[in-house]
Amino acid sequence: MSGVWAELGMKKDLLFALTIPLVPLFLLVSCGEDATGPTDPGNDPNFTIVAHSDAGFTSTNRKVDVLGVPIYAYANVEDVKLLHAANIMAQYLDNDEDGVVDNPALMSALISSNAALYMWKQESQQGSINAQDLGADESVPAWHNNGHTSRFDAALEEIWHVITHSGFAKAYPDAFGEDAGTSLTNAMDIARGGRFQSVPTPYPGAAWYTYDDQTCDYGCMATEYIYWAMTSVLGAQENRAGEIQQEWKLNTKAKVEQMDGAIYQLLIDPQYVFPIVLPDGTYRR
Repeated sequence: MSGVWAELGMKKDLLFALTIPLVPLFLLVSCGEDATGPTDPGNDPNFTIVAHSDAGFTSTNRKVDVLGVPIYAYANVEDVKLLHAANIMAQYLDNDEDGVVDNPALMSALISSNAALYMWKQESQQGSINAQDLGADESVPAWHNNGHTSRFDAALEEIWHVITHSGFAKAYPDAFGEDAGTSLTNAMDIARGGRFQSVPTPYPGAAWYTYDDQTCDYGCMATEYIYWAMTSVLGAQENRAGEIQQEWKLNTKAKVEQMDGAIYQLLIDPQYVFPIVLPDGTYRR
C-alpha cells in the first residue's frame, strides 16, 4: 500500500524553511496563466509545473511545489495527475483553504525533513527514487466527484503518508513517532491486539487493524494505521467496508470514535490541527 518513505538528502535554504509556514500559500506557488480548472491538462489557478535539476530526482523531468514540498513526475505522467496531487497536498496542509497553512510546526518539520513525493507511470519506475511514490494510474481525480463509486484515489493515501511520516512524526515525536511507545503506536498496539514487531499469523480475533504485508515493518505499520484512521474519520472509506476489511474494519468516523478512542482523541486534538474536511482536488476553487 505505501511506497518508499525514507528520508531524503536534499538541502533546503534555512531561511526559506523557517519563513514558509507564516506566508500565505498563494504567495508560495506559481500561478498558471489562463487556468481553466482541475481537468485542464496543463494549467491550474494555483500551481505551475516547472522543469528541474534537483539532485536525487534527475530521472524525473518536472515538478510542482506545494509550500516547499515538491511533487516530482516522470515524463510520461500526465500533467493533470501531477496537478491533482498538488491540489490534494495543498488541501491537507491548508484544510480551510484560507491561503495560510494550518499547522506551522508541521510545515517546518516537512521542510526540514526534505519531504517529497514522486509520481511514476510504469512499474519499472516505482521504487526508483528514495521518496514516497504515487502511481499516476492509481490517482483518480474523478473519484471525488461521482459519489465515491469509482476506483479509490490513491493520492489520498500516498500524500498523507508523506505528511505523517515526514511531518507529524518529526514535529511531535512523542505523540506521532513511529517507534514503540508513542501515543500513536500505543493506540496501534491496541488496534492490532498486541505489540507485534512483525505480522502475526493470525491476528487476534478482536483486532480491527490487521494489515498483513510482510514487508511492512513496525514503523510502516504505524504509517498505515494513521492513514486508515484519519481517512475513515474524514469519510473517505465509508463505501469501502467490504474492500478494505482484510486490513481495516473501522471504515467510518462513528466506528473509529466508538472502537478506537485512543486514535480518535489524537486526531481531534486541536493542538495538532488535523484536517477536518476530505480533500477533493479543487484547492481554493
